[in-house]
Amino acid sequence: MTSPRITVALSVYNNAEYLADALDSILAQTFGDFELVIVDDGSTDHSPAIIDRYAAIDPRIRVIRQANQGLVASLNHIIAVARGPYIARMDGDDVALPERFARQVAFLDANPDHGVIGTQIQTIDAQGRRRSEPPVDHPLSADVIAAALPTASPLCHPSVMMRRDVLEAAGGYRPAYRHCEDYDLWLRLAERTRIANLPERLHLYRYSPSQVSHRHVLAQRYGVAVARLARVARAEGRPDPSDGWTALPPIETLDTIFGRPGVASDVRAEVVRGLLYAPEVMAGEGLTWIAAHLDDVRRTGSESIPGLWRAVARLASHHHRLGAIRLAALLTRHRIRR
Repeated sequence: MTSPRITVALSVYNNAEYLADALDSILAQTFGDFELVIVDDGSTDHSPAIIDRYAAIDPRIRVIRQANQGLVASLNHIIAVARGPYIARMDGDDVALPERFARQVAFLDANPDHGVIGTQIQTIDAQGRRRSEPPVDHPLSADVIAAALPTASPLCHPSVMMRRDVLEAAGGYRPAYRHCEDYDLWLRLAERTRIANLPERLHLYRYSPSQVSHRHVLAQRYGVAVARLARVARAEGRPDPSDGWTALPPIETLDTIFGRPGVASDVRAEVVRGLLYAPEVMAGEGLTWIAAHLDDVRRTGSESIPGLWRAVARLASHHHRLGAIRLAALLTRHRIRR
């Protein structure tokens, strides 16, 4: 059998509400030389039945069943069995516009020095309606993306197409960076290849309350901070301590792992900074991180991150009154000025 140009990598876990729209959008691509490899990652809703229905009518669909292992394991499984030289990501709750694959293949064919190409996106809500917020604009050129990567993720993960050989050479997705596996991957791929985004909005990215970015903000922020430390280690010619990790270590061990004092307190401040606009997290486990950050400030004499008192008001406005009271008490006890 002739190998397809593209392997579409789709991991599904309880996406029944949106899955048909996602599958329809893939099968409606104007570039049809692809295989769609779907990992049903232990879904407990109607996703398996939807997958089976589509697989029965389109021979390009290959289905893998497994107990729930998470996105990283699912994507690495797809990479291992992929037949296409290009791998296109897709999420089970998004929509790919018809020209997406055609435009991405054309770009990679014309730019052999580029290994990753994303697209601009249009955000939609849980009902599929375009959101009223200003559109998200990702940087286009490889040089701008390379400059932005140390501080931000300039790609929408489910919109990208990648060269499989470059992805395999980088080691695929790393399990320690669960919930920020894409950012860690971009940092490592940027050391091997050029990365760009198309200017067209070719992907509809859905925002919903069940998203990983909403449910795992704390783990995501911690992973991003550690991924940046690992990038610096590689850039300085030192071994990447996170190679082979299956989980991130306790924050208290980071000074020893990365070989200098103050790493843990710096990471803690970075994580807390990222929680200021996540009131649900701040009202819960985030308070423990804020308290530890304030202990760091008292011990070292450093400045606390700005905006903590404004976060009190934000908690109250989001109906987390008890969290607001607890945070205000913490700031008062540590004599943090308004």
